[in-house]
Amino acid sequence: MAEKTYSTNELQLVVFKLGKEEYAVSILQVQEIKRITDITRVPHTPDYIKGVMNLRGSVLPVLDLKKRLNLTAQEYTDDTRIIIVKVDEITVGIIVDAVSEVLTINQESIEPPQTVAGGGITHYLSGVGKLDDRLLILLNLETIIGYSQEAGK
Repeated sequence: MAEKTYSTNELQLVVFKLGKEEYAVSILQVQEIKRITDITRVPHTPDYIKGVMNLRGSVLPVLDLKKRLNLTAQEYTDDTRIIIVKVDEITVGIIVDAVSEVLTINQESIEPPQTVAGGGITHYLSGVGKLDDRLLILLNLETIIGYSQEAGK
């Protein structure tokens, strides 16, 4: 069986849910996906920083992505996952409601954030992907994680 080759204008994305909406990040930034685990709360951190977790001897900060994006919080369920992502040299966990799938999308199907946000650039977005009758909100992890570091100082 022949391996599928990807062209340079295609992106592989990990798709996940926050509430009823579908979000996505590049698979190149995802290290692994874990079930919700013990998270140790750290005092005097912003409320969207859930705490820290131990991942094979490394202590990683964990962000509640819904709080970070000012979305309505819900109780965690059996579908709740922590996506371990790496941006530059920073590795963090982000809590999402459920991980749906991994898919490939053509870059031409992605609208830049300024056209989506009505002129005001939403700095947490890298774009919106159109896939058949679905819209995928592509997140800018550099901004989401970068601001969290500044907020903790």
